[in-house]
Amino acid sequence: MDVKTCLEKLGYVGVLNFATVDEDGGPQVRNISAVHYEGTDIYFLTARGKSFARQLYRDGRVQISGYTRYKETIRISGIALEAPEEEQLQWRDILYREQPYLENVYPGETKNIDTIFVIKNYTIEYFCLSTRPITREYFTVGDGILKPKGYRITEACIGCGKCARVCPQKAVYKVTDKDVGNVEDETVYKALDKGEDKPGDKSGGKSGDKSGDKATGKGGSRATPNSYIIRQNNCLQCGNCFENCPVKAIRRH
Repeated sequence: MDVKTCLEKLGYVGVLNFATVDEDGGPQVRNISAVHYEGTDIYFLTARGKSFARQLYRDGRVQISGYTRYKETIRISGIALEAPEEEQLQWRDILYREQPYLENVYPGETKNIDTIFVIKNYTIEYFCLSTRPITREYFTVGDGILKPKGYRITEACIGCGKCARVCPQKAVYKVTDKDVGNVEDETVYKALDKGEDKPGDKSGGKSGDKSGDKATGKGGSRATPNSYIIRQNNCLQCGNCFENCPVKAIRRH
């Protein structure tokens, strides 16, 4: 998976959920189909007087999600900014060509109330439930900043293996001798958080493509004999390991 493919899949979905925060701090979600992808830039249209636009003017934070027929969730988190005034007509014309129904919504000169927003810096979370184990990957675009999610096993691990037994996706594995000595953010944990296979596995993972970088995880733990590590790109983030660890050696990111 890569950024380009994620955006193409959102294009196939067509109607996307856009979430913002209102004046009272509450969540607001609406469906938007007037979306145009230009490289990795995401352009979308609304009217200046709508609550949606006012929320974007005030805060800018937006989260977009789409769900494919293959049980894939693609979630984009970023900051939406109003496109420059000199570019507004260009992008509006493109959106009206791609979405002819808009002419029925805002006929003639009434479309002058429209405004175009663009998202250039964002993160993508790709989450697929149709694979076994499940697949989870993260990407950053532009200056998007990824906030770590999920769980990690700390050095307090006693090696009892209960976390591995209760994991519904078998995403927890036991450290072997070849893993010993890898420290925080080095081979073992860094590879896992990037969606790669554990050291020694030749299948490996893909690196980010030219349109965006695959995120590098932070906050790993030292690999010690008989301890366990979570394979982050197969983790459901359900918290079963966290709740069942007898010595509370598992921490939330």
